[in-house]
Amino acid sequence: MSKRRILYIEDNEQNFYLVNVLLKTKDYQVLWAQDGREGIEKAEQLKPDLILLDIQLPVMDGYDVAKMLRSNPDLNKIPVIAVTSYAMSGDREKALSAGCNGYIEKPIDPDTFLAQIDKYLPRADSGGNTQ
Repeated sequence: MSKRRILYIEDNEQNFYLVNVLLKTKDYQVLWAQDGREGIEKAEQLKPDLILLDIQLPVMDGYDVAKMLRSNPDLNKIPVIAVTSYAMSGDREKALSAGCNGYIEKPIDPDTFLAQIDKYLPRADSGGNTQ
C-alpha cells in the first residue's frame, strides 16, 4: 500500500518541521507548500489525502485557499484542516465557513495531534469499494 499523503501549507519552517516529524512516525508522506498559491498548485498536482492549512500565509491567506480548494471539483472532497494560531472567538467558525473540515490550534500538542489528524483522514480502503 502506498503511503498516505498529507499536504501542509505553512510558511513557517519550524512549524512544518514539527508536524513533519510527528506525521512521519505514522508513516505519512508529508508534502510542503510555503504560500497559499503554491498550496493550491501542489494540491492540484498531487491530490493529497489530507490538507493541513495555516491561515496566516503570504500571497493568499488560508481562508481564500480553503474557498478555492472547495470550488475545484477535483479537490473539494479532500479534507482540509486549519492549523492556526488564530484562536480568538469566531476564528474557528470563520475557518469552517471558508470550507475547512476541522480546526487545530497552534501551538499543536504533540500528544493529541496525531489522533486529531486520524479523525479527519479517510480510512485506507483495504479491499476494494465498500459501498
